[in-house]
Amino acid sequence: MKKILSTLLISFGLMMTAQAQEASISNDFGIGFQLSQYQRDFGFGINATSPYFANNALAIRLKANVMFNEHLQDGEITWTPYTNLSLGLVSGSAKVGKHIRLYGEGGVIGLLPASDFSSEDFEVGGYGLFGFEFYMVRWANYFIEIGGVGTGARADQVPTQPIYSNGLVISTGFRAHL
Repeated sequence: MKKILSTLLISFGLMMTAQAQEASISNDFGIGFQLSQYQRDFGFGINATSPYFANNALAIRLKANVMFNEHLQDGEITWTPYTNLSLGLVSGSAKVGKHIRLYGEGGVIGLLPASDFSSEDFEVGGYGLFGFEFYMVRWANYFIEIGGVGTGARADQVPTQPIYSNGLVISTGFRAHL
């Protein structure tokens, strides 16, 4: 009982001396990485964001991902890697306090599918999403995004020729501002 009381008192004392974050939202050039889910395909990648312009309301973002398409090959389930690249315009003028930025992003996406599941060399489409950046310090944030992607891409080398990289997009990651 004595240990529990001591732990509670120490915890309470630390909470009383805790200080608010001194971070603010950065509008500088940013680089980062993300984990993503495009429809049923899992992936990971990198991103680069231009400095914000137009009264700190707009930026340009480039993303590159290695995605994994799950499909049947020779009677076995396999994950075949392919690449997607996207270029979009970010509108991020909405802020919640000094530490959270809300943004919308939309643009063009290109797919470089693997010949194991597609006969196409390149697929193009569009995407749109909403995101939240949570700043721990001025130069770094975690982000989460949700939106949609449409490419019309089909895995025509796979039985049933399913679509891929169409539908729901969810991403999360880390971004550092320089």
